Amino acid sequence: MADAQTREPVRFLVFSASLREGSLNSCLARLAAKTIEANGGEVDLASMADFDAPSYDPDMQEREGFPMGTEEFRGRLEGSDAFVVASPEYNFSMPGVLKNAIDWVSRFHPQPFNEMHGMLMSASPSMAGGNRGLWALRVPFEHLGARLYPDMFSLAQAHKALDSDGQILDPQLSERFIGTIVAFMDLVEASKHYPCVKTAWVEYLGEHPDPVTDRVQ
Repeated sequence: MADAQTREPVRFLVFSASLREGSLNSCLARLAAKTIEANGGEVDLASMADFDAPSYDPDMQEREGFPMGTEEFRGRLEGSDAFVVASPEYNFSMPGVLKNAIDWVSRFHPQPFNEMHGMLMSASPSMAGGNRGLWALRVPFEHLGARLYPDMFSLAQAHKALDSDGQILDPQLSERFIGTIVAFMDLVEASKHYPCVKTAWVEYLGEHPDPVTDRVQ
């Protein structure tokens, strides 16, 4: 595991998928950003409001081009090595505002989610912590070629799980949160700076089988 002094440069777009002021997911996104910075990563902390756009309409795209929020989302993805999103669960699924942003950005050529590493998180007052919405969210991202980290983090009873500074109160849960973030950072760093690692892996997250990389040397 790299530490803050030895890590090669990696930049993460971190944002919450909620437009609500005081959102628990925005609190979790800010905590993720602090954790990344404390462990040697660079952070672009964004708001879902930065990426908001009218409902996707091919006729609008043809007439007017891409909305400003969509251009902003694409640009900030392209300026990062990976993304971390904290997404609320709406009716066992993802928020419509995030799905709409994904749909718009998917129309760019090349589309920026392809082969980009991502990590999904959620926070909710429920006992499930919004986790069911994350499973739904994996579908469009993975369809677009994003390499989503297998471990997701969901903060249950989030309204009682965070202190006044936005830190996770339970020490074991806090340790797991930090460990998950740091492990994801290590993967992104290895992918960007040490591509030779692929020749030593039986599988590489998100890639198709290839004679060059599908064996251990």
